[in-house]
Amino acid sequence: MKTKLIHALLPALLAAAFASTAHAQIKVGVTVSATGPAASLGIPEKNTFALLPKEIGGKTVEYIVLDDASDTTTAVKNARKLITEDKVDVLVGSTVTPNSLAMIDVASESETPMVSMAASAAIVSPVDNRRRWVFKTPQNDSHMSTAITSYMADHGVKNVAFIGFSDAYGEGWFREFSKLAEVRKINIVANERFARTDTSVTGQILKIMGSNPDAILIAGSGTPAALPQKTLKERGYKGVIYQTHGIANNDFLRVCGKDCEGTLLPAGPLLVAEQLPDSNPVKKSALTYKAAYEKAYGAGSVSTFGGHAWDTGVLLSAAIPEALKKGQPGTKEFRVALRDALENLKNVPASHGIFNMGPTDHLGLDQRSRVMVQIANGKWKLVGNAN
Repeated sequence: MKTKLIHALLPALLAAAFASTAHAQIKVGVTVSATGPAASLGIPEKNTFALLPKEIGGKTVEYIVLDDASDTTTAVKNARKLITEDKVDVLVGSTVTPNSLAMIDVASESETPMVSMAASAAIVSPVDNRRRWVFKTPQNDSHMSTAITSYMADHGVKNVAFIGFSDAYGEGWFREFSKLAEVRKINIVANERFARTDTSVTGQILKIMGSNPDAILIAGSGTPAALPQKTLKERGYKGVIYQTHGIANNDFLRVCGKDCEGTLLPAGPLLVAEQLPDSNPVKKSALTYKAAYEKAYGAGSVSTFGGHAWDTGVLLSAAIPEALKKGQPGTKEFRVALRDALENLKNVPASHGIFNMGPTDHLGLDQRSRVMVQIANGKWKLVGNAN
C-alpha cells in the first residue's frame, strides 16, 4: 500500500523539488570594480546594468550587482556568493584582467557561464575545460597589439620602450605586443612595470628615456595609466606616446590633461561613434548604446567600458531565448544551454563590434571592433581604421 502511495505521489514530489530549484526569473550576477584604482572603468559598467532589459524571452531578469573594489580576492568572494547564495544563472565580471582570471575557476567548478568585461586574451584563450564556460566582450590585447604595431610600422617607428602594469594586464600586453613587434621588426629597447596604486614612476621613466626610443607604449588602464605619461612630459620626452584601449574614457582625459595631447591608441568604434562613416557596420549599434547611456546620465557621459557591459546585455538577449528552449532558470540544464547558446551566436551587432562566437573563439570580434584614435584638443579624434 505504501509503495503504491509513493508511486502515486512521485510526480508531485518531483515537481515540488524542481520548483524549489528553478527560478521564476533569470538571475544575472555581476561583480564590477566600482571603487578602487579601476573605478573609472567600473562605474560606467555599473551604471549600464541599470539600462539593460528587465525581460528577455518572456522571463523577468534580475541583475545582482556587487562591487569588488578592484580587488582580486573580493572579486572571487563576490563570484562565490552570487553562485552559492543568490543562485545566479550567469556570472558577469569583472572589470579588470586579474579579477577576471581569478574568477575562471569559480565559473568552471560550478558550471556557470561567465562573461568577462576585461581585455586579456588569456581570459578566454585557449578554450580548454576551464575556459569553455567563459566568454568576454572587450577586444583582446592581441587584437589591439596588432593595430598598434601596424600603425607604428607604417609611421616609421624602429625602437619602442614599454611600460605596463605589474599584473596580468601588463604582462598580457607585453607578451602580445613583443611577438608582433618582432614580426614587424620593431625593436623593444626597454621593458618596465608599475603598480596601479603607485604614486611615482620616476625611476622607470628615467631608464626608458635613457634607451632613447622613437615611441613609448604605456600598457595601463583607467586613470592610473596617466602617471607614466605625465612623468614623461615632466621629464621632457618629445617622442610619440601610445596607450592601450584601457584609457578610452573621459576620466583619463581629465586626469592626464594637457600631458595626453597627441597620444595614439587603438579603441573600440564606440569611442568615436559619431565620427565613423555611415558605411561602418558598427556605427548604428554603437550610437544606440551612446543614446541610451547619455539619456540616462547626461551628454558626453558615455564610456567605452560601459559599452562592454552593454554588449554583455546584447549577447545575453540573443542567447537566453535559445537557452529557454532547453531548460528553465535556476537549473543546470539552463546554464548548460545558455553556455551553448553563447558559443553559437552569429552576426550579433553590439557597441564595439559584430560578435561571431565559436567553439574555439569565446570573444568573436574581428577587425571591425577597432579603430585608431588620437587625443587632440582634449578630445578623441578618429585617425583611421586599425589594420
